[in-house]
Amino acid sequence: MLLLSVNVGRPQANPWKGIAATGIDKRPVTGPVAVVAPGAKGTGAVGLAGDRVYDVKHHGGNDQAVYAYAREDLDGWEEELGRELPNGVFGENLTTSGVEVNGALIGERWRVGGGVVLEVSCPRIPCVTFEGWLDRPGWLKRFTAAAVPGAYLRVITAGEISAGDAVEVVGRPEHEVTVALAFRALTAEPELLPRLVVADALPAGDLERIRRRVAGRGPRT
Repeated sequence: MLLLSVNVGRPQANPWKGIAATGIDKRPVTGPVAVVAPGAKGTGAVGLAGDRVYDVKHHGGNDQAVYAYAREDLDGWEEELGRELPNGVFGENLTTSGVEVNGALIGERWRVGGGVVLEVSCPRIPCVTFEGWLDRPGWLKRFTAAAVPGAYLRVITAGEISAGDAVEVVGRPEHEVTVALAFRALTAEPELLPRLVVADALPAGDLERIRRRVAGRGPRT
């Protein structure tokens, strides 16, 4: 298991959402990149030096510090879409090889390189910026149906990472809630939500809403 590329965003205009810019255009960089816990959501800060988000209400912060997507899944989308999908094109910070990104458990920990430790926190939920960026009508529906969303990670141990670094799973929780299962429950299959309540590494706000809904005290939409 290894890190194929580390990708940092270049700000682009965002005509698809009511904000001025987007950081979805991420490109591979050379050399080591510092990784830190960015702090609370709302500032635009993320885990990789030189990167940031612009929809500060929905992205960034400790629970969405780093976004990982598997090269194997990008290859599958290349075949389906009939176009080249370079590393970083889905807005991912880390493009991996040999890593079970969507099969990873919520709360699973990865060591990347010499000492950076990341923890799987939640799946990526797609938005209109993603569909507009790929210029693919109906993309949100297709991406949701495939249930290969990639994983957000929080930074447990800061440090530096580089393309070519090894990725090692160093801890797994005892539940069976994977990134893919959480995504399905949070999008098209809400009947699966009761299975998520044991995944206490989910973002605290998300977990509280899930528990309220399962208990019948939360909105259904």
